[in-house]
Amino acid sequence: MKKKLVTTLLGASLLLAACGGEKAAEKPAAAEAETIKIGALGPLTGSVAIYGISATNGLKLAVDEINANGGILGKQIELNLLDEKGDSTEAVNAYNKLVDWGMVALIGDITSKPSVAVAEVAAQDGIPMITPTGTQLNITEAGSNIFRVCFTDPYQGEVLAKFTKDKLGAKTAAIISNNSSDYSDGVANAFAKEAEAQGIQIVAREGYSDGDKDFKAQLTKIAQQNPDVLFVPDYYEQDGLIAIQAREVGIKSVIVGPDGWDGVVKTVDPSSYAAIEDVFFANHYSTKDSNEKVQNFIKNYKEKYNDEPSAFSALSYDAAYILKAAIEKAGSTDKEAVAKAIKELEFDGITGHLTFDEKNNPVKSITIIKIVNGDYTFDSVVSK
Repeated sequence: MKKKLVTTLLGASLLLAACGGEKAAEKPAAAEAETIKIGALGPLTGSVAIYGISATNGLKLAVDEINANGGILGKQIELNLLDEKGDSTEAVNAYNKLVDWGMVALIGDITSKPSVAVAEVAAQDGIPMITPTGTQLNITEAGSNIFRVCFTDPYQGEVLAKFTKDKLGAKTAAIISNNSSDYSDGVANAFAKEAEAQGIQIVAREGYSDGDKDFKAQLTKIAQQNPDVLFVPDYYEQDGLIAIQAREVGIKSVIVGPDGWDGVVKTVDPSSYAAIEDVFFANHYSTKDSNEKVQNFIKNYKEKYNDEPSAFSALSYDAAYILKAAIEKAGSTDKEAVAKAIKELEFDGITGHLTFDEKNNPVKSITIIKIVNGDYTFDSVVSK
C-alpha cells in the first residue's frame, strides 16, 4: 500500500510538472532587485538628536542628488532610515529590521556607542557598513567590512596636542573629561599622551559623569594651576556649560576641544558668547572653505533644509557618495565585492581627500575651527 501511494504521488507530480512546464520556463530563476536598498541609522529623537538629524539630512541630500542623476548602476536608491534614539539596544534592533528589509549596505550609526554595537553584528553578517561620524577607535576593528569617514578619537587627540604645542605654544595644559563617555575619555587619553610627548606638562586632570551640570568644583582646582590650555573633550551641550563655568571661576586658558564642539554656538545664549570666544576645535571641514564642491554642497543643503550643514551633515553626505563609488566599482551589490571596493577607493569629498588604512580608518587632514563672535571661522588644516 505504501509503495503504491508513493508511485501515485510521483506520477501526479510529473503530470503537474508537464502541464506547467511551459509557464515555468518563462519565469526567471530569481527576480532582480528593482532598487538598491540602503539602510541608515541615526538618533532622530533623544538627547543627541541634533547630531542624528544633521547627519541624516546630509545623507538624504546626497541620495536625492544621486537618484536625480540616474542612481547607481542605473537603479534608484531606496533609502530606509530608522531612529535608534541614541541607544545601543535600539540601534541593534533597528539594524535587524533593515536586514529583514533586504538592505545591501548600511550608512550609520552616528554616535560611537551604538556604532560599536551595530558594527559587531554587521561584521558577522558581512554587510558593508560605513559610519560617517562614529569616532571611537574600535568600531572598525569589528570586521573587514566596517568603515568610517571621520577621523578617530585617538587621531584627533594626537593632532590637537601637536596643534596645542606648535600653534598655541602651550607649555602646560589641564584636562576635564567625561568619565562615562568612551568618546570623551578616548580623546582625552590620546591628547594627554601626545601632549607629554610634545613637552607639554599636564598640570591637572579632572572628571565628571553623564548628566552632570555643575563642574565648578573641578574647574576651581584647575584654575589654581593656571594652565595655558584647557582641553575639553565632550559633546557640545556639556562643552558649552563647561566653558561658561570655566570663565566664571576665573580660568583664562585657551580652550581646545575635538569635533564634539561642533554645534556649541546653538546651545549658548549670545549673552554668553564671551565664554566660547577663541575656542579652537577639530572638525572635518569648514563652511568657509572656498572649494566649489564644498560651496555647492552648502548652498544645496541650505536650500533644502533652511539651515547650515554641520560636519555631521558633510560626513554623511560623503558616506553616500563613497558607497555609490564602491558599488559602481564593484559592478554589483555583492557585499564582499562592495567592501573590497570601499577599501580600495581614493575619494575626494566635502570633507577632503581620503584613502583607507589597514584598519579601515580614513587617512585625512583635520580642519581647525576657531570660534569668533559666535561664528565658526576657519583657522588652519593640520595633520599628524
